[in-house]
Amino acid sequence: MMNIPLARPKMSQTTWAALVAVAMSCFGIVGDYFLKRASGTDRPLLTRWFGVGLALYASTAFAWVFVMRHLKLATIGVIYSVCMILLLTGMGVFLFGETLNRYEVAGIVLAIASILLLSRFG
Repeated sequence: MMNIPLARPKMSQTTWAALVAVAMSCFGIVGDYFLKRASGTDRPLLTRWFGVGLALYASTAFAWVFVMRHLKLATIGVIYSVCMILLLTGMGVFLFGETLNRYEVAGIVLAIASILLLSRFG
């Protein structure tokens, strides 16, 4: 019996762009971490934390140009919004010890629901 290798389907440019958008959102969160660290100092714009955060944000511009060539801005907005809501909330809670009250949790749930509705019907 002959073994025929199964060909993997190629990922489309749209799929790649969506994955890059998620990755850049995650990368941006790392920049947010450093900016949050800088914000806790007397002169935040003069700290190394600010410089690192700024460099991380600036470096994502190259990837966003690729994403914008292959996805509509509305689609990018949905991907970016969901990532930001979930990742910033997680970073605040787990890395900076911030707490969420029930109204904030309800707001986050409703924000995610609205984004999902926009992506479904927009």
